Amino acid sequence: MKKILIGIAAIIVLMVVLTVIHIFQNGTSEPDGRTVEKILGMPAGQAAPEDIDRLKKSDIMQLFYAADAPQFTEMNGEYRAKLVPTGILFPGNNFYAHHMMGPGHWEAKAFFPFESNKGWGYNLFSSNKGDNLKIVRTMKMDTHVGESRFDDKESFHLVYKAYNAGLNHTMRDEIRKINDRLYIGMGCLAWNMDTLNPCPFILYGTPDSWVGPDEMKQ
Repeated sequence: MKKILIGIAAIIVLMVVLTVIHIFQNGTSEPDGRTVEKILGMPAGQAAPEDIDRLKKSDIMQLFYAADAPQFTEMNGEYRAKLVPTGILFPGNNFYAHHMMGPGHWEAKAFFPFESNKGWGYNLFSSNKGDNLKIVRTMKMDTHVGESRFDDKESFHLVYKAYNAGLNHTMRDEIRKINDRLYIGMGCLAWNMDTLNPCPFILYGTPDSWVGPDEMKQ
């Protein structure tokens, strides 16, 4: 029993250390004045997912600060999504997204602007059922554009608490626009240090049409 307790304590200490490092990898919590173009090294309209993937975590945070919120009504449809491979906690974040967050491998997010600044959406997960790949549309959220929790600008907000329990209950995302085919997001969980320890992700490509969550189609 003593060895087990020592092992558990060692894992907790390790996670605390890694989380602290991950937070320090954010760099300064204030915008450094660089533009989106300066951070990317190219015009924003030419940027692609791989251009964000090559940035270090502190530059990704600055990219989010420099970008602006999209127009609420433009966020309409199903957008492919993925985590940005950055930061010391990326392996753990990636495992959570694809094995714990929902019923399968996380693939996309979907939105529909039902009112001028009030909407909702869902996440898409892929699940192998025998030889068939099944797409599950679930894990709903409310959406709006409003003041950011990171700085004094606006963001497109995703708030999950009304529809989700457990680990996802406190999830809140903020999204900003790089160009019409690329958006930068920050995912936050209250139990994981919230905005101090965000998980960067992107939405990319031309969105597919809104379908609706599976539970609404039954």
